[in-house]
Amino acid sequence: MEINRELQQLGAILLAKSVLDLYPESKIVQSKLDEFGFDYLFDLTAPLAMNDLNKIKKQMQKNIDSALKISYESVNKTTANQYFLNNNYKEHFISETKDNIELIKLGDKFVDLCRKLNFDKLSVIKAIELDNISGMYWLNNANNKQLTAIHGAVFSSSDELNKFVEFRNNLKASDHRVVGSQLEIFTFDPLIGQGLPIWLPNGADIIYEINCFIHDLLIANGYMFVSSPILGTKQLYITSGHWAHYRESMFPEVQVEKEEYVLRPMTCPHHLVVYKLKPRSYRELPFRIAENAILHRYETSGSLTGLERVRTMQLIDTHVVCSLDQIKKVVQKCYQIIETASNAFNIKIHSVVLALHDAKDAEKYFNDEKQWAHAENTLEKIVKTLGINYERKVGDAAFYGPKIDIQVKNALGKIITAYTVQLDFLLPERFQLEYIDESGKTQRPVLIHASVVGTLERFMAIYLEQTKGVFPLWIAPIGVMIIPVNNENHLKYCEQLCKRLLKAGIKAKVDSQDDRLAKKIRDAQIKKIPYQLIIGDTEVANKTITYRKYGQQDSPNINISGFVKMLKAEIKNKK
Repeated sequence: MEINRELQQLGAILLAKSVLDLYPESKIVQSKLDEFGFDYLFDLTAPLAMNDLNKIKKQMQKNIDSALKISYESVNKTTANQYFLNNNYKEHFISETKDNIELIKLGDKFVDLCRKLNFDKLSVIKAIELDNISGMYWLNNANNKQLTAIHGAVFSSSDELNKFVEFRNNLKASDHRVVGSQLEIFTFDPLIGQGLPIWLPNGADIIYEINCFIHDLLIANGYMFVSSPILGTKQLYITSGHWAHYRESMFPEVQVEKEEYVLRPMTCPHHLVVYKLKPRSYRELPFRIAENAILHRYETSGSLTGLERVRTMQLIDTHVVCSLDQIKKVVQKCYQIIETASNAFNIKIHSVVLALHDAKDAEKYFNDEKQWAHAENTLEKIVKTLGINYERKVGDAAFYGPKIDIQVKNALGKIITAYTVQLDFLLPERFQLEYIDESGKTQRPVLIHASVVGTLERFMAIYLEQTKGVFPLWIAPIGVMIIPVNNENHLKYCEQLCKRLLKAGIKAKVDSQDDRLAKKIRDAQIKKIPYQLIIGDTEVANKTITYRKYGQQDSPNINISGFVKMLKAEIKNKK
């Protein structure tokens, strides 16, 4: 469902004025549109509660009813700053603008930064929805002040609002947190800690199957698996540069016997140490290494979102050390592996971003413009060769190099990065990586970082939302639910059948509860189990089974051998 973005911008401005009407000591910061309306960020003098939204909503309606005049003005920076005295946030945005400053005025007193809209009256807004309050750091930097974001949407009719609410509720039903709870896949507990997911038996089983698939895919493409510690010395990360550039996302160091250790946030330093164990020849390149690693990253509590953003995660991480002339083939192969995995799980890719560095940000990025230019030009040529539609984003690169970010859309319409391929000239320099070329000379290699499915936590969030928990047989934690019509007469045969399926490598379970048949069938449907076997007198007498596949109505009767053969083929083919 599409919403009018200009109307949402006007709604955000109206919200800003209404908040200042009620809380005049506050400061307005900025508005941001999304597919569900708008956020407006405020520096408030006191925290807001959800029930305060009704008061703000009434003030918004009061301003609409007051028929405030809307006017627009284009001014220079000096004049613009006069409107926002003592508002350091607006002064920041004004200072970053090269052209004249576009302003909007509501009535005689309220002014905000906004380009000219196709509206000259507030009465175009017929319905208002304010639905959330959240915390957000100024400029997304945890060292800055935490501000308050109010999310809402406005509509040109009450009917449009009703349709939007229904649409949004349907999307929320496919939210991975809802699906994950219904199917008992994961949970969180405050006693264990925020952002630390617990995989329940169903989730652990799914994770195992995903790991096996990716492991076999990488082995088939020449990768060697290693296992390295979840800790590293502080010096390791000083050497890699992560301590200087990634410190805010790392947990505090721990001192043990005068040595300082850090919970690792990534595996690349460990893998480079493996590469350096002995002298390497050009014949060993590309040198491909992979690991199913447990990582820890400190995310602020306000940014934690289900499995999408957590503090401990599993990552099937890969690194390729290669020569300059191998970069193109290595990056292409990495992208193809990601495509293979994405297609196998039927994940829909939304967009691809070429993430570049910001030459003005000397704090975030290492200072070597010649090396950055070479790396970025190389990666962009490869993306073009692959025929990928992409968007360039300055300031999104990793501190050590540019990257290809492959993005998907979550259930709430937010675009998130799922997979990535990164080109890195810096870490081989920091770790003094070398190889002997064909002429016997020592050369410096290049490092390619790639994640085939991203972190398993974020991948599971994406997968749950795109499948709504309807898993193929080879992934489903329970592939077959065997349901006796009557426990007294049919349970023994069901248990024998279950043993046979388990022996054949098919995950099966018997529902032996003393419930009505209709309830057992409904429970299996709710759990979205791929196959239900209904076992009654006929099946016991004939040594057959009657099955129903999830999402289908027909119930074929088949002999056991034929059923086992059918399911084993389905599992083997990863359908």
